[in-house]
Amino acid sequence: MAIGSIVGVENGKTDSVPESFIPGGMAPENGVISREKTGEYCVPRNVHDATLSHAITEPEANNESTEERDADMATVLAKYENYLLERVKHQLGYPKNMDLDHGTPLAWLQRFHLNNCGDPFTKSNFGLNSQQFELGVLDWFAQLWEIGNHEYWGYITNGGTESNHHGAVDDLDLVIATLKAAAFSEDRFYIHCDGALSGIMMPFIEHAPKISFKKPIGSVSISGHKFIGCPTPCSVQITRLDHINAMSRYVECIASRDATISGRRNGHAPVFLWYALNSKGYGGLQKEVQTCVRKAQYLKNRLRSEGISVMLNELSITVVFERPKDEEFVRHWQLACQGNIAHVVVLPSVTIKILDEFLNDLIMKRSMWQLQDGKVQPTCIAVDIGKESCACPQHKGSSATT
Repeated sequence: MAIGSIVGVENGKTDSVPESFIPGGMAPENGVISREKTGEYCVPRNVHDATLSHAITEPEANNESTEERDADMATVLAKYENYLLERVKHQLGYPKNMDLDHGTPLAWLQRFHLNNCGDPFTKSNFGLNSQQFELGVLDWFAQLWEIGNHEYWGYITNGGTESNHHGAVDDLDLVIATLKAAAFSEDRFYIHCDGALSGIMMPFIEHAPKISFKKPIGSVSISGHKFIGCPTPCSVQITRLDHINAMSRYVECIASRDATISGRRNGHAPVFLWYALNSKGYGGLQKEVQTCVRKAQYLKNRLRSEGISVMLNELSITVVFERPKDEEFVRHWQLACQGNIAHVVVLPSVTIKILDEFLNDLIMKRSMWQLQDGKVQPTCIAVDIGKESCACPQHKGSSATT
């Protein structure tokens, strides 16, 4: 289960329109209106910068030669490939596993439009689909989460939000015990476990809370593009079959019943997931999980040794620390930030070499910031990560050392 937030909404009220949206008001800098000027980050008017987009140009009339246009497009795509290769090496803040090794074996898939429409458990008149792979992936997760093949329904969605529409690692057993202590019988509550990143990791971590349909849960979802490493956004959603029958309807044009939200969805994602799970298996996933946990501990310990406030929850690979003072540094390393804190998600594609490069860069830049601004005191972020993890002067003496 995951905890989420909605930007721009607080206590049920939406933010008012800032002065910068009024003609003659404050103009955004680099497309963003800064917190220092408004007190909050806001979305500006659309900024059309030629450096941010690749224009589409119409071919000249009666132009039979395409060699020049093909060469121009090849140049643009080559530059984009180099850009992505550089960005991959500095992607630390967002849970996207970039360790993708199925490109060559599955490159031929690009020749086909694969569209999974309707219920994956029923046949459709539309034959260009990957439902046989989708069912294989679903059965694998049904076994992982301990529910029989004839007791569940599910599908591979276009992303985690879709799965959650159909609350961090919460203690599932404690949630269930609390509901029962409050005299809620099982027919009076519904629990959806948003596994997102951690859902695929928990089965391979000793003493971790266990997600299982043997417990009174209604549904589970995990993101396929996060830890597993599918190159397209997707999510695996499984629920009890009894819950879905009331939602299902027959769609005549595809000759199939349907209980999905999107109706049609990416047909390539199930093949990528099938390939990754077959290649890694339980043993491979367990090794990757344990390696990522050790690397996250390594990053936490290195940050703490430099006097940087840092926190790492048990069973987590998300390292939370004080936000760097340079936004260019934040963008370079693609850190996910909120208020005074930032975090790094240590996925399989994040190597020790990358972490060392990030740490060396951070330490060097931190020294520069201190020289520029004088003796910069560490920011107190005890309210965000707890006083035992804060390295500010007020809490440094009480900070944990392990």
